[in-house]
Amino acid sequence: MRSGSPRLLAIGLAALTATLGAAGCGRSEQADQINGKTLFAERCQRCHVLERAGGGADVGPNLDAAFGPARDDGLGEQTVAGVVLNQIAFVRRNSTMPAKLVEGDDARDVAAYVAAVAGQPGEDTGALAEAGAKVSSKPIVAEGGTLEIAADPSGALAFASTKAESEPGSVEVTMPNESSVQHNIALRDEGGQIVQEGDVVGKGASSTFTAKLTPGVFEFVCTVPGHEEGGMVGELTVK
Repeated sequence: MRSGSPRLLAIGLAALTATLGAAGCGRSEQADQINGKTLFAERCQRCHVLERAGGGADVGPNLDAAFGPARDDGLGEQTVAGVVLNQIAFVRRNSTMPAKLVEGDDARDVAAYVAAVAGQPGEDTGALAEAGAKVSSKPIVAEGGTLEIAADPSGALAFASTKAESEPGSVEVTMPNESSVQHNIALRDEGGQIVQEGDVVGKGASSTFTAKLTPGVFEFVCTVPGHEEGGMVGELTVK
């Protein structure tokens, strides 16, 4: 999708919508946008920006930028859904997007959610607002000189919580990663500088560093490109 204009791409693929819609995906009822948003957070947000879903990493095309102008030109939601479904089903050669990322009804659900919100201002409401990465705001508290802040195991761009607390002193900060996406954890001071940074690790490993913490408010982030922007950021209070 990087090789051409997103607007022209959307219009060029619009003719496929009727074919894809006629083929169906094995389920007679309407697409489940809640499932679509949840799957987007787990599998798509690591590469695509979609603000209504909570942001995302700017690795693949920005979906708001891709479909916003086309929608302004009159491209309808059904057509956008068909374009997205086509891109999922027929992955471009040499694309970084895995084949069969989502299939069948799940693919239709993701396409329906993207079509409903891409390039659209505002926020999701109701049950849809609760879908996506399950991130707590309850502080994770350091114990015994160790502060453990896990990455979201689903693959969504999130830590287990957006808050953490610790007493001053030497603390080992560790991020277990049980997701299929590579992550790390780093600490940024109040001036915006990265002061400590763990290694980027894959599934089953932990990113770890030891820091001598002083009273104040810090940020913990993932420094893999796009991951902080996608939601991997939180606040560490040292007191």
